[in-house]
Amino acid sequence: MRRLSIAFVFATMVCAVGVAATNGSQERDRHDRDDRRSDPGDARVHHARGEASHRGGGSPNLTYHSGPVMTTGAYVEPIFWGTSWSSATFVGDKKSGIESFYFGMGDSTYQATNTEYTQTGGTHVGTNIMLGPSHVDASAVPRRVGNTTSPILAEACSKATSLRTDGYYPVYVDARRGNAGFCAWHSAGTCSNGTTIQFAFFFNLDGDPGCDPQDTSGLHSQGLAALANVSGHELSETLTDQHLNGWYDSGGSENADKCAWSFGTPLLSFPGGSQWKIQGNWSNAAFNGGKGYPNGSGQKGCLDGGNYK
Repeated sequence: MRRLSIAFVFATMVCAVGVAATNGSQERDRHDRDDRRSDPGDARVHHARGEASHRGGGSPNLTYHSGPVMTTGAYVEPIFWGTSWSSATFVGDKKSGIESFYFGMGDSTYQATNTEYTQTGGTHVGTNIMLGPSHVDASAVPRRVGNTTSPILAEACSKATSLRTDGYYPVYVDARRGNAGFCAWHSAGTCSNGTTIQFAFFFNLDGDPGCDPQDTSGLHSQGLAALANVSGHELSETLTDQHLNGWYDSGGSENADKCAWSFGTPLLSFPGGSQWKIQGNWSNAAFNGGKGYPNGSGQKGCLDGGNYK
């Protein structure tokens, strides 16, 4: 995710949020009209198609900035927030599909594309992804949700069953992207019990062409396919840039940013049998060795664990 100019600061919060209940359809309409062009300053955003360009000049490789990577992999508790998550029609295959995605990502060849990156001492990113319980919060999300990290951190801290330092808490809201230039983002922060966690934010991407991987397999709904692709993007970056001071290039792009909206293998197979259309991740080793497939700038350094390993 492209690095923003503002420095990352851990936020210590009391994680209790009260949200007034409103009519679901009116709430969704209101969110659709909101102007969300403001990016959260203490997060790394995944831009929608055409909203960001790769910077030229110098080496395209990622460099290390002394921060941690997730050496034991990640423990994941997905959170589904918004009044629409109580509707079976809205939910469709999205909730079960996201759970299947995280369940299969651990020890997959796709996950292995993150493991070349190390932290001080030489320990590599871990391959284990452990899926914990999912949570549905059917209360209404706040206005302009996603513009700041604090409500999402509060939601993660208050709804998760187990707060862990290796925890990753993706929050999927029912609000549409509207005019925002990003599909999702990830960050880190500290809950009121003193535990520093990793968390992420995802818009409702149903019918959103700017965040659509254009999966034509028919295996998933369009909305699930879009969420799965950006979910892989966000978790890959969290693993390699845990506290936003790990691995990124001279322009602030993390490993998934550098291959955003560029696809190699048509469908990636996960352990357990699920298949997904997911973008690859940047590999310094692949670029240096002249391997991989090209990103949007024509630089051959993207690996996806399928035809490009």
